[in-house]
Amino acid sequence: MTDKDEKHKKSMQKQKENIDSSIEAASTEKGVFIVLTGNGKGKSSSAFGMVLRAMGYGHKIGVVQFIKGEQLSGEEIFIRDHCPEIFFYQMGTGFTWDTQDRSGDIEAAKRTWKQVLPLLQDSSYDLVVLDELTYMIAYKYLDEQMILDAIANRPANQSVVVTGRGGGNALQELADTVSEVKEVKHAYNAGIKARQGVDY
Repeated sequence: MTDKDEKHKKSMQKQKENIDSSIEAASTEKGVFIVLTGNGKGKSSSAFGMVLRAMGYGHKIGVVQFIKGEQLSGEEIFIRDHCPEIFFYQMGTGFTWDTQDRSGDIEAAKRTWKQVLPLLQDSSYDLVVLDELTYMIAYKYLDEQMILDAIANRPANQSVVVTGRGGGNALQELADTVSEVKEVKHAYNAGIKARQGVDY
């Protein structure tokens, strides 16, 4: 074994000790609250990756999409055609900058929240995804404290994923995990159209 190989082995052994120690220290068994935020592409995609992961274990899943719904997405098509066991609901108004109707959007948000609340009170749901919920807080379409309380008081073993830009500090403070997707480069800014199966 060369000196380089030996050095690598020792480094990996040290890394393994640190990782094993961290895993052993993480002994609390409970559902987690995850916020996926930032200006970059991939927040909803990441959330749907978790949906796929949960499906692999036969978990019960609820997905509610705020803002989206006017344009079909691959996720919607697949879930509606192949996953009737997943609760799936969309606000259906499209993007707020398209509707330009604040009062109508607020009413739609309230109707959609009525679909969310039973999920957050039902211990049979293992995973609840609230896609683009942050905008409802940022635009003050829904009461922030109402949302925070509902997530905080959900069943102990239920995990919740919230996606979207912004949403305020309180949401992130409540979360167990916050990941920020940073935009480094985006095809859209180079005039490349959104691609079916990649962007929607």
